[in-house]
Formats: sequence, structure tokens, C-alpha cells
Amino acid sequence: MNIFTFVDVLVVLMPLLYAVLVAVYALSFFGAIPIIDRFKSSFLILTVVLHVLYLIARTAAFDHPPITTVFEIMTMLAACIAIAYTYIELRTKASNTGLFILLLAFVFQAVSSLNIKDLTELAPILRSRLLGFHVSTALLGYTAISLSAVYGFLYLMLYREIKSSRFGLIYTRLPNLEMLETMSSKAEIFGFAMLTVAILIGIIWLPRAFETFSYLDPKLVGTMTVWILYAVSLAAKRKLGWQGRKMMIVSLIAFGFVFLSMTVINMYMSGFHSFY
Repeated sequence: MNIFTFVDVLVVLMPLLYAVLVAVYALSFFGAIPIIDRFKSSFLILTVVLHVLYLIARTAAFDHPPITTVFEIMTMLAACIAIAYTYIELRTKASNTGLFILLLAFVFQAVSSLNIKDLTELAPILRSRLLGFHVSTALLGYTAISLSAVYGFLYLMLYREIKSSRFGLIYTRLPNLEMLETMSSKAEIFGFAMLTVAILIGIIWLPRAFETFSYLDPKLVGTMTVWILYAVSLAAKRKLGWQGRKMMIVSLIAFGFVFLSMTVINMYMSGFHSFY
């Protein structure tokens, strides 16, 4: 099997692996089946290892890291989310949030596999080191923001369960509210910091790379909107004492803009991100 065939196989295999992984974690969450609980972490590690091999193979086959198109970035983001979650699970031994986080990784990987194209020739601007730093920091930022949103969503689910005095499956399976808020807040702070660095690098690089660059480009406006939402959220927490439910709602709203920016704006409206 040559490297191109290997890449083609993994393009199809990766979303299937994530689908099975989500199903395994769903069975564990809803059914607490002992045999599944014993091997799910091993299957998670196997999926992550294969995803990393897929990214390495794409890099070798097409002579560039998969960071040059929206759909290449989506598979990178799926991998980053899965790797981050694997670290969290192995570090904390808490696996009941895995279903919700890995579902997000599956969505990104499925969209990527359905749309990704094999690029053998790149525009010179895509060889820029600054672009590599820009995309790398943006990926770290979006990974952390995605985790923050998932933990925020779980917080709101558990909050509603407790508020209505229903102490069912959600209550028994999820970490407590304090832990969910802490994990969401830490991820948000890290994500905001990385997004700030990515924006600063972009502001330096873009005017050099594009003569027709405009600060009114939809992608840049969308990214700045996301940055402002998170900045306001963190400022409100520090200055106004916002916490708990308010912060989780803002986190989800901001993530909605992130998803919109990565999909609709990035694929259909943006100018300077359409050079591939």
C-alpha cells in the first residue's frame, strides 16, 4: 500500500472510527456496561493514534501540513479536540463527558472527510512560516474554545436538572457544577489567549501577503466578533462578578459565532481565506 492509498483509506476510515467511538461512549454513558467501560479508553487512544498517522501521511503525501484549506483545518481541529480530551480523561480518570466532546470531534472530521481535496500545488503564500504560526495558535484557541463550550453546555444541562429537582442520569453521570464551570472557564481563558495571538499574527501577515487585503473581510470581522464576545465575557467575570449560568450561556453564544465563522463565513463569504 503506497502512501496515497493509505491517505485515501484513512479519509474514509476516520469518521467511521469517530462514529464508533461516539457510540461506545454513548453506551457507556447511558448504560454503564462494564466491558465497554474497560476498553473504551484503549479504543480512544487507537483512534487518536490513527488520526495522527493520517495527518502525518497527508503531510508527507502532499508536501505540506494539512492547514491550507477549511477542510484540512477541520480534520486538524478534530484531532486536537480528541487529543485534548484523551489527556483530560487519562489525567482525571473522568470519562463521562467524553460522549459530548468526541461527538464534536466526529462532526468536524465527518465534514472534513466529505469535502477535503488533495492539493499537490500550493500558492507561495501558503509556505509562509507566519501562516504556520497563525494557524497553529488559532487551532489551539479553537480547540480550547470548543472544550469550553461543551463543558458550558453540560453545566447548563446539569443546572436545569438540579433546578427542577430531577436527579436522574445527567445528575449521576456528570461531574458537579463547580468542576464543569472550572473546566469551562480555564479552557475559555486559554482559548482566548491563543486566539489573541493568532489575530495579532494575522494582522502582521495578511497585509504583506495580500495587496487587496481589507479589514472589512467577512472572516476577519467574524473572528473579531468572536474575540470581542470572549473579551466581554472575561471582563464581566472579573469586573462584574459574573459566574455560573451567565458565563456558560455567553460561552455557548460565542461558540455559535465560532462555528458560523468556520463554516458559512469561511467557506462562502471570505475573500483572503480563499486562496486555495
